[in-house]
Amino acid sequence: MKKQFIAIVVSMLLISPVFAAGTHYEMRVDGLACPFCAFGIEKKLKAIEGSSDISVDLNKGLVKVNMAEGQTLTEEQMTTLFNDAGFTYRSMKTTSLEK
Repeated sequence: MKKQFIAIVVSMLLISPVFAAGTHYEMRVDGLACPFCAFGIEKKLKAIEGSSDISVDLNKGLVKVNMAEGQTLTEEQMTTLFNDAGFTYRSMKTTSLEK
Protein backbone atom coordinates (compact mmCIF):
# COMPACT_ATOMS: atom_id res chain seq x y z
CA MET A 1 0.00 0.00 0.00
CA LYS A 2 2.81 2.37 0.88
CA LYS A 3 4.54 1.72 -2.47
CA GLN A 4 1.33 2.47 -4.35
CA PHE A 5 0.91 5.76 -2.48
CA ILE A 6 4.48 6.78 -3.27
CA ALA A 7 4.00 5.83 -6.92
CA ILE A 8 0.85 7.97 -7.11
CA VAL A 9 2.55 10.97 -5.50
CA VAL A 10 5.56 10.70 -7.82
CA SER A 11 3.26 10.39 -10.85
CA MET A 12 1.33 13.49 -9.82
CA LEU A 13 4.54 15.48 -9.41
CA LEU A 14 5.79 14.44 -12.83
CA ILE A 15 2.49 15.17 -14.57
CA SER A 16 1.66 18.46 -12.83
CA PRO A 17 3.95 20.66 -14.99
CA VAL A 18 2.03 19.53 -18.06
CA PHE A 19 -1.13 21.06 -16.64
CA ALA A 20 0.42 24.30 -15.45
CA ALA A 21 -0.56 27.31 -17.50
CA GLY A 22 2.07 29.63 -18.82
CA THR A 23 2.73 31.87 -21.79
CA HIS A 24 3.99 31.19 -25.31
CA TYR A 25 6.12 33.93 -26.85
CA GLU A 26 6.99 34.45 -30.53
CA MET A 27 9.60 37.08 -31.26
CA ARG A 28 10.56 38.49 -34.64
CA VAL A 29 14.30 39.01 -34.92
CA ASP A 30 16.48 40.26 -37.77
CA GLY A 31 19.99 38.97 -38.38
CA LEU A 32 19.55 35.28 -37.57
CA ALA A 33 21.57 33.63 -40.32
CA CYS A 34 23.09 30.36 -39.16
CA PRO A 35 22.80 27.51 -36.64
CA PHE A 36 25.40 29.20 -34.43
CA CYS A 37 23.09 32.24 -34.21
CA ALA A 38 20.25 29.98 -33.14
CA PHE A 39 22.41 28.18 -30.58
CA GLY A 40 23.52 31.48 -29.03
CA ILE A 41 19.95 32.72 -28.67
CA GLU A 42 18.76 29.39 -27.27
CA LYS A 43 21.54 29.48 -24.69
CA LYS A 44 20.59 33.00 -23.56
CA LEU A 45 16.90 32.10 -23.30
CA LYS A 46 17.60 28.87 -21.41
CA ALA A 47 19.35 30.96 -18.76
CA ILE A 48 16.03 32.68 -17.98
CA GLU A 49 14.16 30.95 -15.17
CA GLY A 50 10.95 29.26 -16.31
CA SER A 51 11.83 29.06 -20.02
CA SER A 52 11.22 25.87 -22.01
CA ASP A 53 10.52 24.59 -25.53
CA ILE A 54 12.82 27.11 -27.18
CA SER A 55 13.00 27.04 -30.98
CA VAL A 56 14.53 29.28 -33.61
CA ASP A 57 13.32 29.43 -37.22
CA LEU A 58 16.18 30.99 -39.19
CA ASN A 59 14.17 31.29 -42.42
CA LYS A 60 11.31 33.20 -40.82
CA GLY A 61 13.35 35.10 -38.23
CA LEU A 62 11.17 33.72 -35.42
CA VAL A 63 12.21 32.77 -31.93
CA LYS A 64 9.66 30.82 -29.88
CA VAL A 65 9.76 30.08 -26.17
CA ASN A 66 7.31 28.94 -23.51
CA MET A 67 7.44 30.44 -20.04
CA ALA A 68 6.16 28.79 -16.89
CA GLU A 69 3.18 30.20 -15.02
CA GLY A 70 4.17 33.34 -13.16
CA GLN A 71 7.24 33.96 -15.36
CA THR A 72 7.16 36.59 -18.08
CA LEU A 73 9.34 38.12 -20.75
CA THR A 74 9.26 41.87 -21.35
CA GLU A 75 9.87 43.94 -24.48
CA GLU A 76 12.78 45.69 -22.74
CA GLN A 77 14.30 42.39 -21.62
CA MET A 78 14.10 40.93 -25.15
CA THR A 79 15.41 44.11 -26.80
CA THR A 80 18.46 43.99 -24.53
CA LEU A 81 18.96 40.23 -24.95
CA PHE A 82 18.86 40.31 -28.75
CA ASN A 83 20.78 43.56 -29.17
CA ASP A 84 23.55 42.33 -26.85
CA ALA A 85 23.77 39.17 -28.98
CA GLY A 86 24.14 41.24 -32.17
CA PHE A 87 20.60 40.88 -33.54
CA THR A 88 17.73 43.32 -34.07
CA TYR A 89 14.61 42.63 -32.00
CA ARG A 90 11.43 43.63 -33.88
CA SER A 91 8.33 42.48 -32.02
CA MET A 92 6.81 39.95 -29.64
CA LYS A 93 3.48 38.13 -29.73
CA THR A 94 2.15 36.31 -26.67
CA THR A 95 -0.47 33.62 -26.26
CA SER A 96 -1.62 31.79 -23.17
CA LEU A 97 -0.80 28.12 -22.79
CA GLU A 98 -3.96 26.19 -21.97
CA LYS A 99 -4.27 24.09 -18.86
